[in-house]
Amino acid sequence: MPSAGDRADGAVAVVGMACRLPGADDLDQYWAALTAGRDGISRFDPERLVALGADPDYVRRENFVPAMGVIAGSRRFDRAYFGYSRAEAAATDPQQRVFLECAVTAFDDAGLDPTRFRGRIGVYAGADRVGTRSGPGQDDIGELARYIGQEKDFLATRAAYKLGLRGPALTVQTACSTSLTATHLAVRALVGGECDAALAGGVTVMPDGEWGYLHEPGGILSPDGRCRPFDEDAAGTVPSEGVAVVVLKRLADALRDGDRIAAVITGTAVNNDGSDKMAYTAPSLTGQSEVIRAAQRVAGVDPADVDHVEAHGTATRLGDPVEVQALADVFGGSASARDRCALGAVKGNIGHTGVASGVAGLIKTALMLERGLLVPTAHFTRPNPLLELDSSPFRIVGRCEPWEPRRGDGPRVAAVSSFGVGGTNAHVLLESAPRRAPLPDRGGPRPLLVSAAGP
Repeated sequence: MPSAGDRADGAVAVVGMACRLPGADDLDQYWAALTAGRDGISRFDPERLVALGADPDYVRRENFVPAMGVIAGSRRFDRAYFGYSRAEAAATDPQQRVFLECAVTAFDDAGLDPTRFRGRIGVYAGADRVGTRSGPGQDDIGELARYIGQEKDFLATRAAYKLGLRGPALTVQTACSTSLTATHLAVRALVGGECDAALAGGVTVMPDGEWGYLHEPGGILSPDGRCRPFDEDAAGTVPSEGVAVVVLKRLADALRDGDRIAAVITGTAVNNDGSDKMAYTAPSLTGQSEVIRAAQRVAGVDPADVDHVEAHGTATRLGDPVEVQALADVFGGSASARDRCALGAVKGNIGHTGVASGVAGLIKTALMLERGLLVPTAHFTRPNPLLELDSSPFRIVGRCEPWEPRRGDGPRVAAVSSFGVGGTNAHVLLESAPRRAPLPDRGGPRPLLVSAAGP
């Protein structure tokens, strides 16, 4: 199989990343949580919630679970930095504001200044449900401004306007698979020459006063606020806030410009289940296996070359077995313990961050590729017997371990899956960055680079 460096015309580099996720305010905290196998879900005292204004009849219900993944500072906003008036900022959905902040952080991580970039930058992103309100002051602006501030259709175009981005700006909505679908569209736009760099990601911020959820037996939500992907005690996921954004460039351009490359995207695919499943919200084995095969064809990757799969991994009784079965359908039968493909799912650490979940998994995978380390799946102890892992080509990563590529001196190869309610499935193939000669250490003084909003 040719490496990404050999087929740079069709490969896309991840040159910048940013995230704010439960228990992790930035990339460094995210990596620390991943390597420690730490759970970032917040847990609340119901009586304290009542004191804070929660509906006592709701939080005292027997099936109320006082747990949720939250991100810090989702209601704070440096409005002056982005040129918002006080009233306009107050009337803008925090999801738009948090995404804008994370987009700037991702550009900083990439060392890319949009105002001086020679080329067009695209935006492909989505937000969660409408209904997130920011606070008083909304009556001080007109109805149109309030509508633009609250409607998720304007997420991508608002970011393009505020940051001066002149490439395509598309707000993407495919439920849980939104941000990975957005990544697929960004990759295709870059390969097709529609833009020269792209932001891709998603954001979920819950409405004010939402501190937990009601558990329903047989539903998708965990009864105890713990998400246990692939585990024998897996019983559902946990709703969470989160924002995750990547900056992408064509690999040839990134190599030419000397960019830091965290990982290389070699192939992506998106499809839909159609009606081939038990219900509209149910997963489809056929749909999932088809999208995985399609992405592998685009990447020119043999399943035997894939070292790690970052799964959708919701820890539901139906979802995980279907996902593992679909993967096994593509990857083939059982393998020796040494040759098994590693399987992981970040929802054990952060819960289900909705539309941001796909890129949260993509960033986790890019960090592992860059640092040569496989990290554990949180809350995994013993495999769910319904997965039939012993007769599969997969193993669950239970602790940090060095990532040795299957092909000796070849690149590390990984895949990321994200599946949306309603059947839109996305799958991405990545590999480690091409080897480059280290820059010579010339000694002497070095520049201190400073970034600011104005001269």
